[in-house]
Amino acid sequence: MRLPFHLFFTLVLLSCSSTTLTLGLETFKEDLSIRSLRDGKVAASFSFRTLLRDATPRDPRRLSVDDDDDISQHYTLFPLTLGQILRQYAITELHLTLNAGKWNYESWGAPEEPGVGTGAELWAWMADGGSMSVDHRWQGLRNALAGLFCASLGSLDEQRTTSPKLAFPPEGSLPDFGGLPYQIRHASHASEHVCTENLTPFLKLLPCKSSSGLASLLNPHRLFDADWHGMGVHVTWTPEGIEVRLSFQLVSDPLRSVGVQKQNWSLDTLFDRKIQASCPVAASSQISVGLPANGMYRIIPEPTKVEGEVARYQLGTSLAEPLNVGLEWASDFEYPSSMRDPALTPVSIHRTLQGPTQDRGRLRVTLKNNGPDDLKVLYLETMPWLLQFYLHTTAIHVDGVPRRDLISNVSYIPPVPHSQPATFESVLAVPGNSTVTYSVDVTKAFLRYTEHPPDAQRGWDLPPAVFVPLSDPDSPRRIYSPALLVDLATPDFSMPYNVIIFTCSVVAFIFGSTFNLLTRKFVVVQLQGPGEGRG
Repeated sequence: MRLPFHLFFTLVLLSCSSTTLTLGLETFKEDLSIRSLRDGKVAASFSFRTLLRDATPRDPRRLSVDDDDDISQHYTLFPLTLGQILRQYAITELHLTLNAGKWNYESWGAPEEPGVGTGAELWAWMADGGSMSVDHRWQGLRNALAGLFCASLGSLDEQRTTSPKLAFPPEGSLPDFGGLPYQIRHASHASEHVCTENLTPFLKLLPCKSSSGLASLLNPHRLFDADWHGMGVHVTWTPEGIEVRLSFQLVSDPLRSVGVQKQNWSLDTLFDRKIQASCPVAASSQISVGLPANGMYRIIPEPTKVEGEVARYQLGTSLAEPLNVGLEWASDFEYPSSMRDPALTPVSIHRTLQGPTQDRGRLRVTLKNNGPDDLKVLYLETMPWLLQFYLHTTAIHVDGVPRRDLISNVSYIPPVPHSQPATFESVLAVPGNSTVTYSVDVTKAFLRYTEHPPDAQRGWDLPPAVFVPLSDPDSPRRIYSPALLVDLATPDFSMPYNVIIFTCSVVAFIFGSTFNLLTRKFVVVQLQGPGEGRG
């Protein structure tokens, strides 16, 4: 049946007005920040923000099976798959990061996104109420995100889950559901890394995917070849609405190639791609380039505007030609002397696990205050039950002098073997221009043979510690220490294989002989001589 022309035209207008109304409630912005580092490397940070206006998280009391009054989820720019997970488990705030490598705070400074801990880190704020408990929703959230991003997030079970409230405060607002209390769940897995199978579903959450806009620069061949790279998914709520922020950070080395002596870089050299077209649904698409404080350089092409030491490019709705932003230096690069250049963070952190035996050790944390003012640092350890602390052995020294008065607000939740990790929180005071050493004795558990990982001889990866400077408002929100590797007592796994092989060989020999005796027929065969049987 053919529709009349006026009716068809009316339907088209209604469709366009509906799309305009939906786009008015959803806003998408993308940003790219690039800055040259003092050790010759280049840091790039992608940020993709999608705001769903006038939206609120789901009340956990409405998660009953007979709840048919929930609103329908019809989005134009907001990622539907992620939105379904958020409403299915009534998540108010969510943060997921997958990183590979170690972020060098002293040479690179503070990152754009604070979550740079090695491996996978997941934490969420949820209101406690209704028929479904917080732990049950946390389990469902882990499994759903594991399937969405093709990551081993299901391993973030009860043996890795803690509830530290001070180090991970809400980055957004928490709606009031009639006085319901909020709880946080946090888990990390240092052995998990980010790869192409995680990047593909990450790009599918963007409205323009990787076909246009800044996301077209996310070339996996260059991203995963960087010295450090990581991706993040952040969901926060404010009275304005629900915001999803997708981020990707990397640190590249333009001096890695043989014969290259200048710190020159461009979009083509960093990502092997140029921006061919802008994302048509992006309300704002911007590239920010940090201009060097000294040295002769040239930035191409001419930026849209320059604000202080930052050059900005506005992509607009269309590009007349492919955009290839670059920075060229007039002189060769010279590596700075680490003894002469000051650190870029207020405190430098070094963390080690000492001890020659496989049953006991000593955890040692060194904090160096790089400024003249006293500094207070929140120290968080979320150790698996493999390691147990002995708090009565705690020792604190300042430049070799014992100082027990520098630690306060100690909170320790002991681990439960095979069930729950340990949570240790405290506040350390670090005097100006001094070094504080914190150490405590630990014991290493003896695991069951079924609890060892496949690469048992390698050891166990311990999650990084988290430090939050409290008295410096300009300091990073969180500082992550490198992950540690602990060597546990490991049985000789070759013996079970030897026993299995020997037993199987004996069984095969006995079975084969018995089977031959039962199935074969033995007869006597008469052999004739050379002259017999001839006429």
